[in-house]
Amino acid sequence: MTIDKMLVDLTEVRGIAGNEGQVRQLFKDLVADYSQDFVQDGLGSIYAKHEGQADGPTLMLGAHMDEVGFMVQSITDKGFIKFTTIGGWWSQVVLAQEVEITTRKGDVYHGVTGSKPPHVLNAEARKKPIDMDDIFIDVGATSKKQVEAWGIRPGDMITPFIKTRRMNLDSPFLLAKAWDNRIGMAVAVEVLKFTHSHDHPNVIFAGANVQEEIGLRGAKTAAHLVNPQIGIALDTGTAGDTPGMTEKEADSILGKGPQVIIKDGSMIGHKGLREFVTDLAERRNIPFQYTFIPGGGTDAGSFHQTRDGIPSIAITVPVRYLHSHTSVIHEDDFKYTVQLVQAIVEELDQAAYQTIIENV
Repeated sequence: MTIDKMLVDLTEVRGIAGNEGQVRQLFKDLVADYSQDFVQDGLGSIYAKHEGQADGPTLMLGAHMDEVGFMVQSITDKGFIKFTTIGGWWSQVVLAQEVEITTRKGDVYHGVTGSKPPHVLNAEARKKPIDMDDIFIDVGATSKKQVEAWGIRPGDMITPFIKTRRMNLDSPFLLAKAWDNRIGMAVAVEVLKFTHSHDHPNVIFAGANVQEEIGLRGAKTAAHLVNPQIGIALDTGTAGDTPGMTEKEADSILGKGPQVIIKDGSMIGHKGLREFVTDLAERRNIPFQYTFIPGGGTDAGSFHQTRDGIPSIAITVPVRYLHSHTSVIHEDDFKYTVQLVQAIVEELDQAAYQTIIENV
């Protein structure tokens, strides 16, 4: 069974925080036929507008473009790349992985992460996580001069390399880099397709923010630009269905529907909006999961603090192995997330908005 080409394109495109141009252009290409207009802030966050009812509430549906990755920091005399992390990485998942370096001209070079082999480490050192500063990238060069001749410079983007695929045969589990948060962008694309062919009682801005992985930065400027009445972050959340995980650490299961985040490290979801969303899901028999995430956050953490306060919530797709080369989702969770957000778009009229903002 094949995998949707849009999902392949969105996950395989390269884009770390501060270098999201490829992702932004892909989004514009994907929704060009479904958008009435585009707005873009000074940092690069972009939203497609679709007006259903001009005097209806303004709804901001925001994914984020950036994936976790790295940036070239320096080049050694022997042609190895030293890097800095962009976004949250655990050093144990960085070792012995393939990466791609994109130069300012757009040329792409393949590399692999390396470190001292275990054979030369003492017994005590083998027990400890490796320090990120002790990891380097081997691009198959022999000198700094050779690497610089290829056009590689400090500040160049480094992204994980893996081919997007279905796990095995007709498995509903999909493997890729950057599900965080290209799956949220895919939801935004599908919702824009829906608004293009269905009436809706509101004004939709659906798109993606830059620089989420380094502090929810693009969401601040994008929300200020759009000035919505309701903000919904479309993102990913931790799954708790793998061996060793406890319910306190993560409480969601792949295949059981999107996560409606009650509380995470960046916000408490707006009470009225949360109840509107969950009541709607229950009425339409759309599976979802109430979720608490003890650490981290989503762009809703910036949405809700913008201007005079924007009622906000996060609706997220559970993911295994977040912030690694090899993250896994269940395709039903994508389907149910699209259904839930489409239902919100259909029912968020002025009366529903008034009920939401009065319920705090």
